[in-house]
Parts: sequence; structure tokens; C-alpha cells
Amino acid sequence: MSSRSAIVIGAGIVGLATARALAIRGYKVTIFERNKRAVGASIRNFGMVWPIGQPTGPLFDRAMLSRSIWKQVCAEANIWHDEVGSLHLAYHNDELEVMGQYAQVNSGLRDCALLTAGQALQKSAAVNPDGLKGALWSGTEIIVEAREAIGNIAKYLAEKYAVEFYWNTAVNEVNGSTVRTGHKTYQADEVFICSGVEFETLYPELFAAAPITKCKLQMMRMAAQPDNWRIGPALCGSLSMVHYPGFQSAASLPALRERYNQQYAEYLKWGIHVMVSQNQYGELTVGDSHEYGLVHDPFDKEFINKMIVDYLHTFTRLKDTRVIQTWNGIYAKLTNGQTELVLEAEPGVTIINGLGGNGMTLSFGLCEQLISARVDAAV
Repeated sequence: MSSRSAIVIGAGIVGLATARALAIRGYKVTIFERNKRAVGASIRNFGMVWPIGQPTGPLFDRAMLSRSIWKQVCAEANIWHDEVGSLHLAYHNDELEVMGQYAQVNSGLRDCALLTAGQALQKSAAVNPDGLKGALWSGTEIIVEAREAIGNIAKYLAEKYAVEFYWNTAVNEVNGSTVRTGHKTYQADEVFICSGVEFETLYPELFAAAPITKCKLQMMRMAAQPDNWRIGPALCGSLSMVHYPGFQSAASLPALRERYNQQYAEYLKWGIHVMVSQNQYGELTVGDSHEYGLVHDPFDKEFINKMIVDYLHTFTRLKDTRVIQTWNGIYAKLTNGQTELVLEAEPGVTIINGLGGNGMTLSFGLCEQLISARVDAAV
């Protein structure tokens, strides 16, 4: 076990995942977070741990490693999580064809299957039966309530591994092993910058040179369903298949995308694909959209929310669709096709950023692999 120390900047999922990977290897870890709690993209998402979206190979393996860590952390920290799996629903033959190809390509490699319409309806009473052709079932997806889980992971790391947190403490300078917050300085053997804001302000030249943009997504929450009614798996419309790279293994996906280019041009323009998950209180989290650029309008676009709800109604039959909250989130995404940015800013200072909307699914696995390769190999 190491007797080294590390400072982690940012208490979102990437920072927490980095802290965990260090702490279990004996590092003394200190986390600095500029807000009194994590308030960024880590709490503004579906709470989906989503292996199905990752292509078979290293990224799927990373997602499954993340999943196993999520299960361990949730069990040890008594964090609510629901291993409900997911259903992608088909209402056209070309959608069903893509799902069938996905299931065939991944047969034996992951827990998935092509279902008949009847089998899909048995999985979830919330599925719209009208015109349903079938569905793709995946058993690997887990739902957490991100708004609570992220804060509870921080408490867990503090209690189990004595990770020290400095909340409401912005870092304004990093110089090698020295971190400055206002007039105070702190030192550690290694520094990890896991917050996009700090990356942008502490190393502006590196940020400007990086192949990075920002994505704004819009989401909403619907009322708790009556009588403790559960939707079961997370439910997805077929538009999700042209969003997630995991489906690129299906040979007929380009033809489906071409139809969507005609039928759903406005949806694709705003990056809209629609999914719904349910938390422990029965509330439904619904989204989302994708707008790219370094600066975003802070206000939600009502027409995007309406498009999301309209498409949701094509594949669901929900008990209560009253919208009780809307919000947006912004996360960093790489423009060169890479899945993350891991950059040595200077000796002993590592930037981890740009997971591109896959933070909940990949962060635990990525940071475990990254820290393991550095620390365990050196032992």
C-alpha cells in the first residue's frame, strides 16, 4: 500500500472515482470542490449506468468494470440503486432489424436479447403496445438517483477512507505539487484536476489547444407515479440507437439513420433522443437533447422539451406525465472522437476530462484503470 498523498480537484463523479481509486491503494486523498456540494453535470443526468451504449471491446469492458464498482460502493454506502436493465422499443421493421443485428453480434458477449412485442410488454407495463414490433432487452443497466448518490459517495469516501473534503474552496493556482486556494497552500505528491471549470481556468492554454467542446442537454422530471407503480426497465425510443456508438455494430444502422434524417430531421438537429428512468420515489427522469459549443444559452428551449415529451408518448403509456422540474446540464466532449482526455499538465499534475456524457457509466472504470496502471505497476 502506498504512503503517498494526492489532491483531487472537483467532487463530481470523475473526482470521486479518482479519489476512490487512489484511496483504496493507500493514498491520503484530499478533494477540493468550489461549491458546497457537487452541482454540475454529475447530478443533472438520468442516473443511468449504461453499458449498452458502449461498443463491445475495451469501452464495454470499462463500463462493466464501472458497473461492478458502482454495485460495491452502493452496497457499502447504502445508496439506492436498481438493476432494472433497459428496453429499446421498435415500432418499425427497420428498427427491429437493427436491434436483431445488435443482439446477434453481441450474443454471448453481453446480456442482451431480441424480444417479441409480447415479451416486451411483460417486461414493462409502461410500454405503448400500439404498433409495437418488438424490443431489445439488455440486463446490464443500473439506475441510481444521481442527486443523492454523488453526495453520498463523498460521505462514504470520507468515512471509509478518510478522504478529506474542502467544500466551498476554489483552487486558483496549481504549481507542480503545490495547490493554492486564496491565501492558503497545500501540497501533495500528485494532483488530479477532475473539474472542467478548473481545467479551463488553471491551464487556459492547454484547454484552448485541446480538441474539446461543451454539450448542453435539457431534461425534465415527471411526477411520482400513482400507487407505487413501477415502469421496470429504463425505456428508450429507437432514436437512441443512432446516438450511442454501441449500436454501430449493426449493419443496417446507416439505412435507419437515413430514414431518421428524413422523418426526424429536427430531432437530429437538436440531438434529441428520448429515454426515461425511474427513481426510488417513483418519479420519472426524461430527456434529453444535445447542443454543442463552448458557450451556451443558460435558458431552456421550451420547444425542445415539447419535442422530447411528444416522442416519449410514441413509445410509453405512463400513469402521470405532469412535469414537475426542468433543467439543463453542460459537460465537456471531445471533438476528435476520443472518449476521454487524460493529460499531464506538468510533472505530477494530471487532467482527467471530456468523458462526453458517459461520466456515470465510465468514470469509475476509467479512473480505476488509470490509477491501477500507474500505482500497481510501480509496486
